[in-house]
Amino acid sequence: MTKMASKHPTSFLAFGDLPDGGIEALIVRAEELRALRAARTPHATRPGRVLGMVFEKASTRTRASFEIAMYELGGHALYLGMQGSQLERGEPLRDTARVLSGYCHGIMLRTFGHDRAEEMARYATVPVINGLTDLMHPCQVLADLQTVAQRFGAADVPRALRGVKYAWIGDGNNMANSWIEAAGILGLDLALACPAGYEPDAGVVERARASERGRITFCREPAEAVAGRQVLSTDVFTSMGQEAETEARRLAFKDYAIDAALLRGAAREAIVLHCLPAHRGEEIADEVIEGPASAVWQQAENRLHAQKALLELLLA
Repeated sequence: MTKMASKHPTSFLAFGDLPDGGIEALIVRAEELRALRAARTPHATRPGRVLGMVFEKASTRTRASFEIAMYELGGHALYLGMQGSQLERGEPLRDTARVLSGYCHGIMLRTFGHDRAEEMARYATVPVINGLTDLMHPCQVLADLQTVAQRFGAADVPRALRGVKYAWIGDGNNMANSWIEAAGILGLDLALACPAGYEPDAGVVERARASERGRITFCREPAEAVAGRQVLSTDVFTSMGQEAETEARRLAFKDYAIDAALLRGAAREAIVLHCLPAHRGEEIADEVIEGPASAVWQQAENRLHAQKALLELLLA
């Protein structure tokens, strides 16, 4: 098994919770786990472990990937949604954290404000994993980075990740924030094109730039952001909880779709990523997501492998 650096994270709310080299080590281990699964080799490395999964937002990939990951690692996943739990009736999150800590070996939370994930981690006595907040989505970007390594040289993960240039097109949301954080830690060259008023979190940008490791640039024109770049990423223009802004966002983002014309401005070997669900014809064209540059389905599968590696680390 790939060894992690000496500092052991107690929770994973953002990439900054990992030790130096932690992202790369998780990707290497995720590739090992992917190979074991492809060969139908059992890898129940965490028998008897239980992961409590608290969902305050809807989910397809997060729930399926974590639940299957725990099963294949020899453990069990317990699903708690708002409906059918005391959270719906207003039970404080700190109480849920304490109770689940007595039952489970780890907790995964998918919620709205990042402060809720921080509260869960503060009161839990077991590791807490950020399955998504409005500020960060590190589990998804970890799988995205694994996809980049697969496409551009998984034999040398650090070189593969730093050897390409990245572009983010669209909303400066939790995905953009996690890409920016990863760029600052890994030393990536990342360009972002976001409409005025929809920029990423200023604090996240400031911290990433303070690392002086990566190159993070902003522009308004998507064509400028993707020029000559190998990894293009996007997400829906209206995330969960923003439904009241749908029409305003549709107008603001009308020129920010990744379509065939925009893709032609990228590097010849460029891949396109989308964390799903996709609104085809809005942020991404059907011909792109179904086309040869799309790595979307590989990216979605990698949620399983990347999170297995993360669960091994945290539930050791």
